[in-house]
Amino acid sequence: MIRSELVQKLAQENPDLSLPTIDKLVDLVFKSIVDRLASGGRVELRGFGAFTTRARDARIGRNPRTGDEVSVPAKRVPHFKPGKEMRERLNADS
Repeated sequence: MIRSELVQKLAQENPDLSLPTIDKLVDLVFKSIVDRLASGGRVELRGFGAFTTRARDARIGRNPRTGDEVSVPAKRVPHFKPGKEMRERLNADS
């Protein structure tokens, strides 16, 4: 599902809300998640999962085109851990 499909689905389920309002709400939710992660926090959505960040150390990489060594700086990357309910629904058939 892409963002526009999410907005359309919410619009279908909430006909009393206008499309621009729903679009702003989706933006607000996503912005809030990103802001919390950027400040080093954690976002937990019960039954869905938790978003956190993990640290990656600096390392020496390679340019795939030239093969030259490239210094890759340390950085933080987003990480998602699915919740119990999501794992159970994904594995219900097995």
